[in-house]
Amino acid sequence: MSIRHLDQLLSPRSVVVVGASSRPGSVGATVWRNLRAGTFAGRVFGVNPKHAELDGVALLRRVSDLPEPPDLAVLCTPPDTVASLIAELGRLGTRAAIVMTAGLSAAQKQAALEAARPHLLRLLGPNCLGLLSPRIGLNASFAHVDALPGDIAFVSQSGALVTAVLDWARSRRIGFSHMVSLGERADVDFGDLLDHLASDPNTRAILLYMESLESPRKFMSAARAAARNKPVIVVKAGRAGNGLQAAASHTGALAGSDVVIDAAISRAGMLRVDTLQDLFMAAETLAHFRGSPQRGLTLMTNGGGPGVMAADAAALTGVELPPLSDALRGKLDAVLPPTWSRGNPVDIIGDAPVERYTATLRTLLDDPDIGTVLFMHAPTAIVRSEDIALACAPLAREAAGRLMSCWLGDAGVAEARRTFEGAGVAGYDTPEEAVRAFSMLARYAGNQALLSEAPTASEAGPADRAAARAVVEAAIAAGREMLDELEAKAVLQAYGIPVVPTVAVGPSAGEAVPAAASIGYPVALKILSPDISHKSDVGGVVLALADAAALRQAADQMLARVHSVKPLARISGFTVQAMVSRPHAQELIVGASVDPVFGPVILFGQGGTAVKVMADRAIGLPPLNRVLARELVAGTRVARLLAGYRDHAPARMTAICDVLVTVSQMLVDLPELAELDINPLLADGDGVIALDARLRVLPATSVGAARFAIQPYPAELAETWAWQGRQLSGPRTRRGTSPSPNSWHRRTSAFASSPRAASCRAASWPAWCRSTTTARWLLSSWRPSPTACSARSVSCAPWPTPTTSRPSSPSSWRPSCKGRAWASACSTRWWPTCAATAPSAWWPWCCARTPACASWRRRAASRSIRRGRTMRPCAMCWT
Repeated sequence: MSIRHLDQLLSPRSVVVVGASSRPGSVGATVWRNLRAGTFAGRVFGVNPKHAELDGVALLRRVSDLPEPPDLAVLCTPPDTVASLIAELGRLGTRAAIVMTAGLSAAQKQAALEAARPHLLRLLGPNCLGLLSPRIGLNASFAHVDALPGDIAFVSQSGALVTAVLDWARSRRIGFSHMVSLGERADVDFGDLLDHLASDPNTRAILLYMESLESPRKFMSAARAAARNKPVIVVKAGRAGNGLQAAASHTGALAGSDVVIDAAISRAGMLRVDTLQDLFMAAETLAHFRGSPQRGLTLMTNGGGPGVMAADAAALTGVELPPLSDALRGKLDAVLPPTWSRGNPVDIIGDAPVERYTATLRTLLDDPDIGTVLFMHAPTAIVRSEDIALACAPLAREAAGRLMSCWLGDAGVAEARRTFEGAGVAGYDTPEEAVRAFSMLARYAGNQALLSEAPTASEAGPADRAAARAVVEAAIAAGREMLDELEAKAVLQAYGIPVVPTVAVGPSAGEAVPAAASIGYPVALKILSPDISHKSDVGGVVLALADAAALRQAADQMLARVHSVKPLARISGFTVQAMVSRPHAQELIVGASVDPVFGPVILFGQGGTAVKVMADRAIGLPPLNRVLARELVAGTRVARLLAGYRDHAPARMTAICDVLVTVSQMLVDLPELAELDINPLLADGDGVIALDARLRVLPATSVGAARFAIQPYPAELAETWAWQGRQLSGPRTRRGTSPSPNSWHRRTSAFASSPRAASCRAASWPAWCRSTTTARWLLSSWRPSPTACSARSVSCAPWPTPTTSRPSSPSSWRPSCKGRAWASACSTRWWPTCAATAPSAWWPWCCARTPACASWRRRAASRSIRRGRTMRPCAMCWT
């Protein structure tokens, strides 16, 4: 992943159109017209050997005739010319190109990439619509209309969606910072653009339209970094695919691509929506609610109908409507007539004067326990809507982050809508739309909370890894993929997951009886066959056998049934296990499989034989810790049963979470693990116990967490400390004002051991930054104070000159004050003055919620500097 030269792609100072044409309807003619018709202030060149001039502008016959290397080239030429043109442009000094040409073969695309690689020239496309950067008046596309300037970036895999969104957004006066059509993504892809837009000061929110994804780790890393800085909202097409692939386990069958993508988007702190309309509604909503929304929604209305519609929408979307406290109800009694609803929704009655609106709204907003207020108004002839809006606007302006509005109607409430919009209040056309927007806020806040979790690969308890590996390696050596029940349970036992005592015997009733006697009746009898994965499907499970006679009869009948249903199945024998009697336990399923895109995934849900019918499951991406495991459990319907009901005590949630974390650990330790099913896993107040397990292994192609879409936080950089009687874990922090001899910083950072570091710490860093508490909040105690940073100066004149070599492209490595990508960063971010002696010269040290952190880390990758040697990862930045 690299953002190298993306500033020249998105914010060029000069553009050349290769293949500019006068032929009506051609791509070259449309792009040339769009470039010339816009307000782009840079130089525009045209190249076409067949024309001397176009629209009064002299054209060049060859690329080599260009008087200067343009920042951006737009190629509208036949497929067989693309590679040679890219090579020629690269030699000239161009560093970004848009390939609009369609129909390139795989060989031609590869040739274009190879031509670009020596010159580090970035390619957008091929087969793309192009891009628009309205802020600089650039329209390098063949779209039918131009975009309005704004602060939303839209990146689409589909060019047709770009033109449709352009048309839709223009009629609604929605502006964009950038609009990019990716096309076939030969080079620049979602990950690259997310990385760049994350630190773009002109972009407030990033909207994505995706159809497929090829580089999951790259995407997840960029997405997690971008989502920490600004909202990232995704429309992912393909929810209704061709169905789920058949697999040996329930987990393999259930872990379909779309549910995995849902899990990935949530874990990355992004928000997924279903429609383009929701895409923009979510962007506008998140712009008004920059922090987490208040829990719960209180409805205020001047009519019963809107309140009921909003309450119904809340019930359908899972939005909580908190009850009014007695104290609040008493305050409202003082300002409302006796006939008011006395509950949530708060119906102030249709004859309400302006004073009743303001008094009610003030009373509600003064109570912190009622959450966010949805203000709904239907126009009446009693009082003008605009008078109500003008009276409530001062209150709305003070509480814009806790207030949503819905002015029902059109022309009659248009002025009122504008008044509330001017006060910074999010407005919606219908009650249902407003409630849906609030549910998006709640979902987004939950996803953002997951970003702060940075589990290591070793969150589980002690395990006998050698014993587990011995079982797996023996199966692979024997040429088997499926472990039998005893082997699977042996692996679980090695990792500390409780399993029911089980004995394997031969395929006769006579062998099963002594085993049952040693275990003790009642027992369960199961068929043992390498060709039968789901035993109950063939009648291969009989429960609660009370004595030897019942066991003999069950064994004989089971053999007959299995031979009838699966005559070719190899029968190894039976397993006899103790009958577990836990009448109030819930049957769960915990599993793992390897998704073809995102790698290993973990499944949790309601188990038993009806697991497919119930379809109550949630998917998570490893690595997991207890917080993430609890979030995974909460995403299922069975979670409500686990919380306890009637005479059923709550299940021991810590035990369930520990199993999920252990499975995450197994995926790290056993790269051969391809599929795992623990079904059923019984859970109640006494803990958990696995009754059955299936495990499939394949020869390992990668090592441990290398398969993960999200890298575990390095265990050697984590620590645990006591706080208010609890044990908390997180990134290791330096305590005190000077590093210890064995400090991580002293061992791995040239900066920490440099002479300038000591003087910087002693003279410039404030005490609050050196304190243990603040250091933990920042997740890094190496952040310089404002007084030590010249970033507070717009001129950037005091910046030190690095003593070591630095890249030759200041615009992409060092913040520049010349109107380029980092211009406004000078006054908004903290940049260290003491990093001049570090090998990475201009990198800010990693600290919590620093927007530049992830972007600078990407530059580490592009320079092949190993992560961790020049800067320390923190939980907020480790992706």
